Amino acid sequence: MIYNIILIVVLVMIVGGAVLYIYNGKKKGQKCIGCPYAKQCNSHKCSSSDKRLKK
Repeated sequence: MIYNIILIVVLVMIVGGAVLYIYNGKKKGQKCIGCPYAKQCNSHKCSSSDKRLKK
């Protein structure tokens, strides 16, 4: 029983952290959250592979 509660708490913390990360990214104006080039990208289709090829 206690193992189920611990598992549920851990899963809620992981999902909550992911949601908070996405929320904060959108609040900062990032279009592609998690992309290292998100602040440099002008389009809504951020592609880090395209940016690496242009270097």
